[in-house]
Parts: sequence; C-alpha cells; structure tokens
Amino acid sequence: MPVFHSAFSIGWQMGASTLPALCQNHRAWIHNNRFAAYARYVLPSPQSGVLKVMAQRLIVTGGAGFIGSNIIHGLNQRGLSNIIAVDNLTNGDKALNLADLAISDYVDKDSFYDALLAGHFGQIDAIFHEGACSSTTEQNGRYMMANNYETSKKLLTYCQRTGTRLLYASSAATYGASTTFTEDPAYEKPLNVYGYSKLLFDQIVRRALPELATQVVGFRYFNVYGPREQHKGGMASVAFHNFNQFMADGCVRLFGEYGQCQPGEQRRDFLAVGDLVAAKLWFFDHPDQSGVFNLGTGRAQPFNDVATTVVNTVRAQKNLPPLTKADMVSSGVLRYVPFPDKLRGRYQCFTQADMRALRATGCNVPFRDVAQGVSDYVRQLITSRSGLMA
Repeated sequence: MPVFHSAFSIGWQMGASTLPALCQNHRAWIHNNRFAAYARYVLPSPQSGVLKVMAQRLIVTGGAGFIGSNIIHGLNQRGLSNIIAVDNLTNGDKALNLADLAISDYVDKDSFYDALLAGHFGQIDAIFHEGACSSTTEQNGRYMMANNYETSKKLLTYCQRTGTRLLYASSAATYGASTTFTEDPAYEKPLNVYGYSKLLFDQIVRRALPELATQVVGFRYFNVYGPREQHKGGMASVAFHNFNQFMADGCVRLFGEYGQCQPGEQRRDFLAVGDLVAAKLWFFDHPDQSGVFNLGTGRAQPFNDVATTVVNTVRAQKNLPPLTKADMVSSGVLRYVPFPDKLRGRYQCFTQADMRALRATGCNVPFRDVAQGVSDYVRQLITSRSGLMA
C-alpha cells in the first residue's frame, strides 16, 4: 500500500522545483508554481509511481437543483463530502434533493457570491457551477443576464485569482435553430435570452483560454433527463412528464406537427443525467483539460421514441407485451396536442451534439441511447413511486 503525503510535505522534503514534475499533467503547475493552492491535495509517495490528486473542498452552485444534486451524489460516491451546496430554496421541494446527500454546508445564493469573493470560505479546490435561470421561456433579459452571465464572470475572476478550478454549465441553447452543433461561432445563433446569456460567457472563456492559470471547462448540455428533476415543473424532461401522464391518465402527450416535423418527430439529443455526471467527473480527474465542449450523446432521436419507451417500460413491469407506435396512436395511448403559439420561432426542432471535440480530449465515457437511458429512468421512477405508496 503506498504511503500518502500532503503536497506541502513533499514540497519541503523534495524542494518546490520537484513537485511540479510530479504534477506535470496539471495546468496550474505548468502556468505557475501555485504551491499553497495544492497544499490541501493528497499525493502518493514518489516511490508509488502513481499520481493521485483528490480535491478536498468543493462548491456546487445550484446544488439542490436537478443536475447539481446529481453531481453531489456522484462526488459522494467517490467518498467526497466536504462540499458547500449553494442554492435558493424558495421552492422548498428542492431541499428533498439534498436530504440523502452528504455536504459540509448549505449557503443561500443571495449571500454566497459576496462571501466567496471576500474569502469567507477559505481556499476552494474546484467549483461546479450549475446555478442559473434555466427557463428557455424567461423573457426578463436583465434578470437572466444578472443570474447567468454576471455571476459566472465573478466566479471566473475568483477562480483564476485563487487557483480554483471551474467546471460550469453551458447549454445547447447557444445554437438556436442551427442544424449544425459544433463548438464554432459560425453555428451559434441563440433563439432566446437564456441561450444568449450562456453564449456570452462561453465567449469570455474562449478568449481567456490561452492565458488560463487553472482549469476552466464549459459543458453545453443537450436534453438532460433523470432522477432529482421532480421540482422543475414545466421545465422537467419529456420522459418525466410522459411517465406521470401515463400513470395518471393511461396516455402520453407530445407536440403535434410543427415546421417540417411530423407529430412527435421533433428530434433532440437526449442525455441521461448519470452519463452527464460521469463525463464531468472525467474532466474533474483531468485538470489539464480546458475548453467549451458539447455534452450530449451524438444521437438525435424523436420524442416519439421517448414516449414509446416510457409506455413499454411500464408495460414490461406489468408483464404486458410492448406496443408499436402505431398501436399506441390508434388506441389513444399516444396523443398529439397542437404546437403552442408561444413557442413558435423559439423552439429547437432538432439537436444533435457534435462530440468530436470532447472525445479528442480522451474522454471515453459511454452515453446511453433513449432505449437504455429512459428505460433505466422509468424503472427508477416506478421504484420511487412504489416506495412512496408503501
């Protein structure tokens, strides 16, 4: 078993000039010898021949939200619990997302940013920035820019000043109605202020990349679904809504024809939240990687696939045979509703992440398709519902 030492003790025993050689894959050491910033990491002895760096103090903004709480869950599974969760619990139902998680503190977002910039939390090793207004229908531009753009700029400044790594949420909404989803300004044409708020910060990060002192990674999420989204109301995933519709009414509902798409044939890149977390933790393990990356599956699948998977997974749990889409439509199990006027001109009928840039980093995390991921999710929802009714 290797003997573990702190970076601080190794530095004094071997000399500050030797430690960066051990950490040659860590950008913070490449750019500058931020010795104190690494004093809280745990490294194996030089004799082990293995470098293992474990962040000891973390912050997750939006920690009680859908993706933030899943990130905390993933960190907990690694034995990491010195985590400050930051959020706004005006919607008290979000607190349920934290109830089964191990954190060291909870801080309200209204007091967090000033306290962080004042140094009240001490040295932080990494920040997972998930806190934002994520409603694509929000029209208050001042509110959106203050919550999504200005706060992100503050965090970037803080992280570069203190040697703190930043892994933040961007969005596929930056592409708008584009049919090409490559991380390139030529294809970035947001349809709403939410997408613009995310794009503007991505542009700040891109300009800063050549001079970064420590890791900054932006992830353009595509259509994410999975556990801990129950508080999101209308912004929850189609899989979540279809499951609850089917359990309550025996049918599921999708948008009808719109643009060039037949009913239910609008296609999105659907991403299981567990796969999202696995990808983010891969970058957490590789602090030499920075940039703005798509985070989807690389597949565009129709909403009809989501609906039929939900229905047939529930039927399988009841030992009933699967139905085809045609069977579901003819029997009224799958119904289409008129496309809402308020979404016309603001809706993405097609998304498909170009995953080449992310894969080029070496990230080899597998991503489930709808048949696998939505089935797994529905079985979790059934188990959760059974537990509540027991």
